Amino acid sequence: MTMMLSRVCLCALAVFCAGPVLRAQTNLDQRIDKETDSLVAIYKHIHQNPELSTEEKETSALLAGELRRLGFEVTERVGKYDVPDKISYGVVGVLLNGPGPTVMVRTELDALPVEEKTGLPYASHVKVKQADGEVSVMHACGHDLHMSSWIGTARMLVALKNEWSGTLLMIGQPSEEGLGGAKAMLMDGLYTRFPRPDFVLALHDNPTVAAGKVAWKEGSMLASADGVDITVRGYGGHGAAPHMTKDPIVMASEIVLLLQTIVSRQTDPFDSVVITVGSFHAGTKRNIIPDEAHLELTVRTMKPEVREKVLASIKRIAEGVATAGGVPSERAPVVRVVSSTPATINNPELSRRVGAALERALGKENALPAEPIMASEDFSQYGLTDPKPPYVMFWLGATDPKRLEEAREKGTQLPSLHSSEFYPVAEPAIHTGVKAMTASVLELLKK
Repeated sequence: MTMMLSRVCLCALAVFCAGPVLRAQTNLDQRIDKETDSLVAIYKHIHQNPELSTEEKETSALLAGELRRLGFEVTERVGKYDVPDKISYGVVGVLLNGPGPTVMVRTELDALPVEEKTGLPYASHVKVKQADGEVSVMHACGHDLHMSSWIGTARMLVALKNEWSGTLLMIGQPSEEGLGGAKAMLMDGLYTRFPRPDFVLALHDNPTVAAGKVAWKEGSMLASADGVDITVRGYGGHGAAPHMTKDPIVMASEIVLLLQTIVSRQTDPFDSVVITVGSFHAGTKRNIIPDEAHLELTVRTMKPEVREKVLASIKRIAEGVATAGGVPSERAPVVRVVSSTPATINNPELSRRVGAALERALGKENALPAEPIMASEDFSQYGLTDPKPPYVMFWLGATDPKRLEEAREKGTQLPSLHSSEFYPVAEPAIHTGVKAMTASVLELLKK
């Protein structure tokens, strides 16, 4: 009997000596479990009611209402677009909880013009009218998952106020898909009207990571994105007399092919570069050679110096093809960078702190090394604007583990982000997202 009591005491002592970490994680899991049904319901509601970039009126109101109920000081319609009279539906929630750093947690609000084909019982059937016709709308990038995790994180941190000290800044950003929302909020005084963040955090779902896991790394996570337009100018004429013209379609076709040599022959194989011509428009009739051809490109790079080299090469190739085709200098191609978003490069020191917190919260087996991708988004703008706070984004697993394993074994591809068939496994992904982000904030605001 004495030996049995001793064993019980030793077990109790072991749990106690495991430190507050074990008890805190168990407590956090229990708290999240109590909120799961509510958060999944919010996720499904947002999924069924998506709104496009710059039109996130109801979505922003939902997030603002959640923060107000939790006791945050909330400001809505934060952001200024370049377009006159365009409303920004940015949301800022501030919670003061004693002395300490300020941590900003950001989520996105907008959906995509995609017709959903998942067959889910809560699939989106939303259609909206635009200037060029009616489009379907879907959360094909997982922003609904991000928002649900964001709300859950806010709930957890309010419930755990006695365990941290500092200021919590919860940001609902509009128009991420339009790559203008972060800039709009910063232009409207995000860092002057509200407490300036010492750290900036975000998560993004990833269909190549199993639900229940996260992935993190130092350095490059997402590529920069440049939208480049090329107008190839020639001299039009009759299709039966091409020798009397300077055919812009032929020259533009040469440019399309030569652009790929920037990747294959002008770039270090260890540097990631993507050049995609997504649009090629020219001509009006089969027997007319037009005066111009128009190309629209997306250019993705990981390093600023590589980006500059690639953009210079695009211009040089376009002008060189025109010169070889006998086009005079006054009709040289017009090459314009019409949009630009910097690469997302995680701060190394902050990454290590957040990574350690993720490993403690989820276990090392569930906090994996991340792989960077060539997709882009505007999260880095928050770290490139004075006072240039360090930032970290980590991947949130979104796919059913069995489904992911089967796809890998068979060598098949699962739907990617922006696919009409993409969907996350909501419940485990939300639970993990809330736990991971809450643990990260607690690490940065610990007493």
